Amino acid sequence: MDWRCMSNLSSEERRSAILELLAGEASVQVAQLAEMFGVSRVTIRSDLDALAHDGKLRRTHGGAISLSKTLTVSVQDRRVNVNAAAKRAIARTAARFVHDGDSVLVDSGTTALEFVRALSSHTGVTIVTDDFTIADYIDRACPALDVLILGGSLRKGHRYITGPLTLRMLDMLRPDKAFVTPTSFIPGRGLMTNNQEMAELKRAFLGCAGETYVLMDSSKIDAPGLLWFGTLAGVEAVVMEADPDGSVATAAEEAGCQLIIAPSEA
Repeated sequence: MDWRCMSNLSSEERRSAILELLAGEASVQVAQLAEMFGVSRVTIRSDLDALAHDGKLRRTHGGAISLSKTLTVSVQDRRVNVNAAAKRAIARTAARFVHDGDSVLVDSGTTALEFVRALSSHTGVTIVTDDFTIADYIDRACPALDVLILGGSLRKGHRYITGPLTLRMLDMLRPDKAFVTPTSFIPGRGLMTNNQEMAELKRAFLGCAGETYVLMDSSKIDAPGLLWFGTLAGVEAVVMEADPDGSVATAAEEAGCQLIIAPSEA
């Protein structure tokens, strides 16, 4: 039975459906389940609490994780509920820059995944990505989107591909738009990440598309980031949910790019 298509389920049926979902996915979110089953978030939290009490899953902030997959949960899965509302707001706003028929390079990570989810109503869009989670989501939930996966070496525990082969494949491509997600933004320095190969790949992402956009929530400002991979020069726009101290606005103005503040969820 495809539980995703069912409505008006009893609490017992709904909880069985949640466990069925967790059999195929590492984690679920309260907001995702509430929308899927057409019930309130309070109801879903009650369902998850009951299943956790029975030892069927492990509760997380904003969702739950399958006990059978706890030992292999990726970095993205652990961060899926961090600043989730901000990431959804950023994703909805950034999706407006994508038109049907575009080829779109999408970086890895949870903000990037929310961005792809926001593209689900588009048609004829080709997503180019190094992120397995994004590719899997498109395969399962976005039949109107196509996906091209960059080749290379898997970074274990992170579900993305990187390395010289990835860069070589990227050299062959010229997507219409690229959406890049830094680990941090350091005022006066620029866009940062923490892995050397990922820094090289993100640097290539910044320069390979017709238009480039940076997506980041405000927690990325002055967050830890060891390796510099670029500035806002040549970027069309930065999309954030807030810029508390104005540091990104200053950098954007100096670089000649636009800062767009995404409206919060209603």
